[in-house]
Amino acid sequence: MSAHIDAKKNEIAETVLMPGDPLRAKWMAETFLDNAYCYSNIRGMLGYTGEFKGQRISIQGSGMGIPSAMIYYHELIKEYDVKRIIRVGTAGSYHEDVKIRDIILALSASTNSGINNAIFNDVSYAPTANFNLIMKAAVYGQENNIPIKAGNVLSSDQYYDEDPLDYKKWAKYGVLCVEMEAAGLYTIAAKYNIEALAILTISDSLVTGEKCSFEERERTFEEMVKIALNICQY
Repeated sequence: MSAHIDAKKNEIAETVLMPGDPLRAKWMAETFLDNAYCYSNIRGMLGYTGEFKGQRISIQGSGMGIPSAMIYYHELIKEYDVKRIIRVGTAGSYHEDVKIRDIILALSASTNSGINNAIFNDVSYAPTANFNLIMKAAVYGQENNIPIKAGNVLSSDQYYDEDPLDYKKWAKYGVLCVEMEAAGLYTIAAKYNIEALAILTISDSLVTGEKCSFEERERTFEEMVKIALNICQY
């Protein structure tokens, strides 16, 4: 076991889906996986392993924000030999045509976090997704009539921004939406040469003020999960 994951070495699959919310991890495991079992509940950060179409898949909560998520990314990769991590999370729209429940593939992740400045001595580093996973997700969406948008997202350290109109600056430069973990995932995936992709569902809009309920965020957004699970097939 690691410091924050109470699992034996062989209890976690090489592919891990990671929502921020541990209760969404529980819902995903119970809804989509066969023979699922909980391998860890340290700090309430639930983790499960089961099977999807005969392939072992794990689902692990990460918590909110890059610092929390990076702990789990690091331990999964270094302690449990995970080779592929797919974030399945929610995001806030920065554009009127990016609507509630739209699915976003994060091709790259801008960030206001200092995580990469500490590594690269204030030189900008551009964390990006794995091309193979992007292509699989795009093809799956097309074949199953699931509309997908793709582009740059913002991984923010702030959930409540002091300036409610600050999003317009990011939107002007083509950033589609805001979330809180993708830049950390893409950076650590590059460091350890694993596959990574963030698939996001728009749960609220900074443009219109629309919001999904916490129950919807926890227990719906099935299309995002189906994309993630199906692109993990051999």
